[in-house]
Amino acid sequence: MKRFVGFIKKEFYHIFRDRRSLFILFGMPIAQIMLFGFAITNEINNVDIAILDHSKDVTTQEIINKIASSKYFSIKQLIQNEAEIEAVFKKGKVKAVLIFEKDFSKNLTKENNATIQIITDATDPNTANTISNYTNSILQKYQQEINKNIKIPYQIIPKTRMVYNPELKSVFMFVPGVMTIILMLVSAMMTSISITREKELGTMEILLVSPLKPFQVIVGKVVPYIFLSVINAIVIVLLSIFIFKMPVQGSLFLLGIESILFIITSLSLGILISTVSATQQTAMMISLMGLMLPTILLSGFIFPISSMPLPLQVISNIIPAKWFIIILKGIMLKGVGLTFIWKETLILAGMTLFFIVLSIKKYKIRLE
Repeated sequence: MKRFVGFIKKEFYHIFRDRRSLFILFGMPIAQIMLFGFAITNEINNVDIAILDHSKDVTTQEIINKIASSKYFSIKQLIQNEAEIEAVFKKGKVKAVLIFEKDFSKNLTKENNATIQIITDATDPNTANTISNYTNSILQKYQQEINKNIKIPYQIIPKTRMVYNPELKSVFMFVPGVMTIILMLVSAMMTSISITREKELGTMEILLVSPLKPFQVIVGKVVPYIFLSVINAIVIVLLSIFIFKMPVQGSLFLLGIESILFIITSLSLGILISTVSATQQTAMMISLMGLMLPTILLSGFIFPISSMPLPLQVISNIIPAKWFIIILKGIMLKGVGLTFIWKETLILAGMTLFFIVLSIKKYKIRLE
């Protein structure tokens, strides 16, 4: 019995000495519950909207103030005419435009009704529906306030129009997200495991002392995954077009170039993971827990980033998938060109360069 107790004590000592095991045991559950608790929500908060006020009277200003004072919306822009609406949506930040008709206050008092048009970006159908419902709720509350002492009640009539996805097909939201996750899986995780396998078996050092330069060895390891990931991207796009009837409004050539850029970004991230992982198991754990969960939760794939707490919104900026999903939705659903997605493209290119430089530095330190 004493030997058995001694064996148990030894196992405890091993666990407590291994910081990685402790992190997996205690750190991962805490991180996951925090992510799931704060990121998964059907509510919206601080969603950017634009206002087109044709009337510019006291009543419209009161309604605008009501909307601005709610926690749900943030008025990003005041536009002057309908021609600006499409450009505002294509930039990607504004999720809805509220249009007040001309002589709004006059129509409300004389005819007892006035119209507000709510135009939402339906590339994310769930968010579009929620925005419409929240706006209607604010308008109904305002109506109740102004109709307290009026015999013939005033009626504000909201008219909702969804753009880019008028039928609210959920597949339009899921295809870009699934494409991003699959490319991340094949590129980052498989690359990190492939290189870590060589290190674990002791063959990486043999490769690096061969006539090939270290950089050539690394490139040779990742090129097959570029090829496989490109095939995956083509298959996903073809399935989405012919099976799910998803439109590609923009340039297929630009879509291909952006997909290759994201694949290279993911591959460089996989190489970086391999530099800090001694075993395949560790690389797999980092890829799944440290990469896949943030990709799903913090990329805007399912849950709107603007509704998350500020710290998570800041963290989401270092998730490559966030920027690629914006690019995909822009090209496929909005038909935008490089003029509207150049910032996201530069961010992905910058991340790729950073990961590659850091990986090369790590490999030199580890293997020299």
